[in-house]
Amino acid sequence: MSGAMNFIIAGVGGQGIVLAAKLVARAAMAAGLQVRTSETIGMAQRGGSVVSHVRVSKLPIASPLVPPGRADALLGFEPGEAVRCLSYLRPGGIIIANAHPVAPVSAALNQQSYRGEEMLARLGQCGARLVVVDGDALCAEVGSPQVLNVALIGAAAGAGALGFSVEQLEDAIRASVREKFIAMNIRALHAGANAGANAGASAGASAGASAGANVSGSTSVTTVNQLGLQVAP
Repeated sequence: MSGAMNFIIAGVGGQGIVLAAKLVARAAMAAGLQVRTSETIGMAQRGGSVVSHVRVSKLPIASPLVPPGRADALLGFEPGEAVRCLSYLRPGGIIIANAHPVAPVSAALNQQSYRGEEMLARLGQCGARLVVVDGDALCAEVGSPQVLNVALIGAAAGAGALGFSVEQLEDAIRASVREKFIAMNIRALHAGANAGANAGASAGASAGASAGANVSGSTSVTTVNQLGLQVAP
């Protein structure tokens, strides 16, 4: 990568958001770059929102927090959480989104349906380049639901969202993950990279139109406002 880059990684507790941020940070440090990270964790062990900020630069970085409108890439491990963090994305940025939702507590308490299609549609309408990845299928391919975070980091790398190669991220995995899990995580990384490259080739307006078509006839899907999410205009 060249210059400075800012990343937001958003999801819910249990999806491995913090480790994903550490892998990106470790790859950056191995490349000789300055790195600052920060996490915002709300009831993470109960499925609450988790947001990691990762800032990378050749020059010293004053704050670990990405300012609104400055993120080059938004990695949404959960569609609704990606919508919640849209205000961080810069114009012309890229979104890597997992297609499969995790129902928020508010939807469960109010007995509302939440399938995530409307969130993907909102992401497709925001003007950013959108790459939607089937995270569940990637985990099934690798053989473990616990590699979602690495698979989505791989998808981001494959789509060109991170500025780091798959090989650099492999080194970060070897330095960060217990030895018996390294091979599985590297398989997840490559599966995600292939999916990201394929999805990235057809990202953009067609992805948003397709997501919108999935929810256009539905009246049971919980809306953004019903969930109380803050959506960037």
